[in-house]
This record gives sequence, structure tokens and C-alpha cells, in this order.
Amino acid sequence: MLDQVMDTTPSAYAYPLLIKHLLHTPLAQAPDQEIVYRGELRQTYRTLRERIGRLANGLSRLGVTRGSTVAVMDWDSHRYLESYFAVPMMGAVLQTVNVRLSPAEIAYTINHAGAEVLLVHTDFIQVVESIKDQLETVRIFVWIDETDSQPVAHTIPFWAEYEGMLAASPSDYDFPDFDENTRATTFYTTGTTGLPKGVYFTHRQLVLHTITAMAALASPVSGQRFHRGDVYMPVTPMFHVHAWGMPYVATVLGVKQVYPGRYVPDQLLKLVRDEGVTFSHCVGTILHMLLNSKAAETTDLSRWKVIIGGGALPQGLARAALERGIDVFAGYGMSETCPMLSLAQLPPDADKLDIDEQVSLRCKTGLPVPLVDLRIVDDEMADLPHDGRACGEIVVRAPWLTQGYLNNAEASATLWEGGYLHTQDIANIDAGGYLQITDRIKDVIKSGGEWVSSLEIESLISQHPRVSEVAVIGVKDEKWGERPVALVVLKAGAPVVAIEEDIRQHVLAYSERGRISKYAVPQVIRIVEALDKTSIGKVNKKLIRERFIA
Repeated sequence: MLDQVMDTTPSAYAYPLLIKHLLHTPLAQAPDQEIVYRGELRQTYRTLRERIGRLANGLSRLGVTRGSTVAVMDWDSHRYLESYFAVPMMGAVLQTVNVRLSPAEIAYTINHAGAEVLLVHTDFIQVVESIKDQLETVRIFVWIDETDSQPVAHTIPFWAEYEGMLAASPSDYDFPDFDENTRATTFYTTGTTGLPKGVYFTHRQLVLHTITAMAALASPVSGQRFHRGDVYMPVTPMFHVHAWGMPYVATVLGVKQVYPGRYVPDQLLKLVRDEGVTFSHCVGTILHMLLNSKAAETTDLSRWKVIIGGGALPQGLARAALERGIDVFAGYGMSETCPMLSLAQLPPDADKLDIDEQVSLRCKTGLPVPLVDLRIVDDEMADLPHDGRACGEIVVRAPWLTQGYLNNAEASATLWEGGYLHTQDIANIDAGGYLQITDRIKDVIKSGGEWVSSLEIESLISQHPRVSEVAVIGVKDEKWGERPVALVVLKAGAPVVAIEEDIRQHVLAYSERGRISKYAVPQVIRIVEALDKTSIGKVNKKLIRERFIA
């Protein structure tokens, strides 16, 4: 009899983990908080929700339904934030197009993702014009205009302009419930070999990543934190791993958000100053560029917290940032991990550490964030000791890692071989649990029978007072197998007389003290004007190796 009563009782709401639920808190707690674009356009979270509804209605009129893919080519903007929510909340898939790829690669990614609708910023009209005849699945183009844009000649059959489409669409849209394992986003890796690979994430994965990132960034006693009093501005492109997932975190917290459009150093620093930006994230090369900008000399950076990812945080760069008052620290993840895996936050007793110890911890790869099962293993997937010396590949599990590469079963199987995601990063873990990447598998230098970490040599060279940037690569050597070669960009005005030997002696001193192997001391140091970078600003060692050998 009891079973019969229970069977007829309405069931409780299952509450699937959907992106739409991330909007509840800011609309309840901070509906009038600002979202700023380029310091010119200001709207509120209340307006954000209305525009999300208008965008969904506009896309629905274009035939976008559950399972459709909508691709976006835009700079970091309030429009991109609206797309982060509206498209997946409809049950469709958002493809964030890497606008820094070559036109041929952009066409490939759009075709591979099966995008039906393409939103195009004015700045990318000429790119799309050059590839429009190659686009196999796109049937609708929407133009994203700017108030200060110049007319561009083209033959693209735009169906509508973004703002006009929103203005003509109602703000009410009943976003449905559906399976939380529905795919929400797709973007493409920026690797230096082969064609870009499609990485995808579900609603469940993005919501869990958002909650975990909030917990991890709230945990330190002081510093290296992100909280409701912060002002957020991404300096990692929104097309790349959802800007590390931080716009979702910022939205849940209801903080003031600042979107800079195209990255221009002086404009970024102006926004930091005028909008009171306190929290950002970027690759090390971008922070280096900002610190060396003329505008940085007159900008107060003492309230700015910055996570550095996409590569190692060299100690020289960390010291330069700390001297300007920036609370800088490293984070670790990759496209396939959504991306956050670890953060180099200081322990509660950090005030007892001297500056060298603090810098060392800030530059480590960090401690795993909650729910991350992270191991370092040998070739047989056996765990290695956490003694700060034993090095092996990082393999991970977490509930937000991509399940594979889009339409690429072979690469997906390799990625998840043995039931763990293989990062291709070599690292050690010390007794305190801190992870330290020593190299990518493809970048580690094998010299004199030893593994030499190019990242460690780079960090040491970066501390030389005349060095601005450095990249270390391995070059074949008949006697030693490989030898490290350092390519160095000097600081402006630095004397160049005998500088190569001076830098070599600087590294040699660490070898003589037992800090590094003698095989780690570069025999060749070349002064260059600039280092080759990838589309997201990371040092491109593959291209550097090719150029050096050529």
C-alpha cells in the first residue's frame, strides 16, 4: 500500500547540472552589477539575462535547435559572454573559433565541427570572405558590427547584424531542461603538430569545473584568491578553453566583469586602472609584454592578482611582477582538461617563508584542485615516489575532463589509454604535494645519458638581469645525443658585448653548486630579436627548433 502511495506522489525536481543554473545566483544577489566592454559599453546582469533570451530567440528564428552548432568569431566581449550561455542553454553547441589560426585551419575547424551558423566580427570579415566557398556546413552568417568599425568590401550573404537581431527578438525564452551530459561547447587545440583536434565539454563538466574553480580559488588564507569583491578581466582569449572557465566563475559570483575586445597593451592597462581590475589570467608572454609596456610605468598594479598558465612561470618574470605589486602565481591545465588541474597557491604559513621560497612556490605547477586525481607514472603506469626528484608523465582523472577528441576515435583512445588522461607533461611531486612540470615529453632534452629540463634552464636564465625572454631547445649532438641551446631576447638597452658568455657563466654557477647537471649548461646561446609564438601567445618550440636547424 505504501509503495502505491509513493508511486503516485509527484517526483522531486532532479536538478540536472545545466549551464542555465549558473545564472540563478548573480540574478538574485547582484542583478545591477556592471559588465563593461572596452570601458565604453556598460550593462548589468539583469541586462545580460535579457540579452541571453534575445540571442536565443534570434538564433531560434535562424533554425538553431537542440544539437545545432553555432560558431563565433569575436574578440573578448559581452557578446561572447552572452554566447557562452545562450547557445548551450538552448541545447545547441557553441564552437569558439580560434581566430588566430590560419584561414585554412579556421575553415577546417568550422567544417569539422559542423557549424550551421557563424557569427563574424567585422575584423574577421576578410578572413571569412577568403574561405566562405570552402565552408561546407554553414548556412547562415550573422555580422557583429562595432560602432567605430570601417566598411569592408565582401560578398558574404549576412542574414542579420547581431545587435539588430537582438533588438528584433523578445527577451523571454523558456530554456528547457535536458540531459546534463549534453554537449555544450567545442573548440580546437592549438598544438604545433598536425591538424587541430576538436575538444568538447558537456553541461555537467562545465558546471562541475565552475564549482571546483570557485572552491579552489576561495581556499587560501590571503592572496591568490578570487572573491565577490574582485573585478574580473580575462587576458586569455575567450575562444581558448572558455577563457580557462573563468567567465563562468565570475558570473556565478556576480562580480564586475570587464571585457577588453582586442588585446592592446596600453588599452589593457588602461582598463586595469580605470575599471579597478583586480583579477586576470594570461600566458607568461602576455604578462611580460604588459610589464614592458610604456603604460605600465604609470599604472598602479598593486591590487592585481594574475594566474599564469599555458606554460611555465619563470622565476625572473615572477620577481618582476612581484616587484610591481602583482600577486602572481601559476596554474596548470590543458585544452583537454577544461582546463584547471592545479594552482600554485601559498600555504597558510607562507609569511614565515623568505622571498626566494615564496617565489619558488608561486612558480611551481601547484597543488591539485579538489576532485582531481593526479599521478606521476612511469612507462608501465606505475606510480613514482613523491620525493621532488623522480620524474614521470602526469596522468589525471577529474569529472570535467574531455571524453575524447571529436570524430577521432584513435586519438581519443591514446588520450585515455589505461583509464587516465595522458597529458604528455613530465613532472615530479615533492613531499609537500606540490607538482612541478619539468618538460613536455616532446621538449625534454636527453644529454649525456640524463634528462635535462628545458623549463628549468629557462627559469634560471630568466633571472639574469639582462634577459627579457628565453627559450631552450634540444639540438642533436653526435657525442652527447642532444645539447641544450638557448635563444635569448635581451631587455631594451642591455649591452650585448660578451653577453652570451656572461649568460653561460650565470647558468654554470648553478651547475657548480649542484642545482643542475653539467649537461644542462647551454654551449650555444644565441641572441634573437623575438621568439616564435603560437596563436595563443605560447612559445612555439617546434617552430624555433625548425628555424634553428635550418
